[in-house]
Amino acid sequence: MIRTSVAPRPDWQGTVEADGLIWHTADGRPYWDESACYRFTVAEIATIEAATAELYRLFLIAGQAIVDDPRWLARLGVPDAFHNAIRESWEAEPPALNFGRFDLGYDGAGPPKLFEFNCDTPTSLLEAAVIQWRWKEACFPEADQFTSLHEALVAKWRDLAEHLPGRVHFAHVADDAGEDTVTAAYLRDTAAAAGLTTVPVVMGDIGWDHERRVFVDGEDAPIAAIFKLYPWEWLVDEDFAEPLLESLRDGSTAWIEPVWKMIWSNKGVLAVLWELFPDHPNLLPASFDIPEGDAVAKPLLSREGANVSIRKAGTIVAETDGEYGEEGYVYQAIYPLPETAPGCFPVIGSWVVDGVPAGMGIREDGPITGNTARFVPHLIEE
Repeated sequence: MIRTSVAPRPDWQGTVEADGLIWHTADGRPYWDESACYRFTVAEIATIEAATAELYRLFLIAGQAIVDDPRWLARLGVPDAFHNAIRESWEAEPPALNFGRFDLGYDGAGPPKLFEFNCDTPTSLLEAAVIQWRWKEACFPEADQFTSLHEALVAKWRDLAEHLPGRVHFAHVADDAGEDTVTAAYLRDTAAAAGLTTVPVVMGDIGWDHERRVFVDGEDAPIAAIFKLYPWEWLVDEDFAEPLLESLRDGSTAWIEPVWKMIWSNKGVLAVLWELFPDHPNLLPASFDIPEGDAVAKPLLSREGANVSIRKAGTIVAETDGEYGEEGYVYQAIYPLPETAPGCFPVIGSWVVDGVPAGMGIREDGPITGNTARFVPHLIEE
């Protein structure tokens, strides 16, 4: 795994915008950064792919352990009213892309280590599936790349089509940066490519029709199926939590991803995994209890690296701000990320679709990967 500098295309902004990435610059700096790339060997990619498949296997076991034990659901902070809904959803296996991004530490030598699993509202999807492939084809057509993400998403939507109603809504917040908008729009494109009829909707425009007992969009059209780029832990805390439970019980709305994703996207699952699989080569020690040694403290529900702190010898050496933490923390052992360039610490985002490894993307940041991280493309070379 070698980081090398490359010359950005003169028209890179217009090129990536044409492919849908309108959110390519943040705070005056490129978010999509093609001034560098990472070069991997075939063997290194095989290692990452194998670790991804193994971690998915572990998550299946951990998920079953959580739904079987009320102690775990309570420890993850899942509201009591939604415990049965999660159990029923887990067993029933309703329609789902079952996709997500494992964030991994990897130095090209030891086994990849899991940081967390972003599987409810994962972003950096368009970049991994399309933008870096188009960059490779334009700049390094002779090289390969670890990505079948786009094809896998289209194929999964095609599989789901017979289990979904005629129209699927795609919902996201009206974010100023455009990151959520871009991700939702891309997923809508993959569904359309699979032959589904899609309808965009902003989360704030979704309402509940008390007479028809169904969720509706801004045009008062019933929402029979919806992909929502909006965390389940936010949904269950909304004013319409009761109608949400009703829709889960009677099936009036198919929610994608399903409500059971709450247990995998919660960072408390890291402690569950370590209890079930201590010393597993792809896991880092993790606990709900504050350890005596060095550790990374992560709020159970934080997003984009918010409110994360690195603690060494009882002292916080790096931290981020945010609005999380009241829900509790999990403490994970520190993994020393390689510093591939001054101030550049890469995190591998390894994707699965329907549980199958489907590609990867790389984000660079300081010691804590946050929402200002840069996406850097990669190549595979013999």
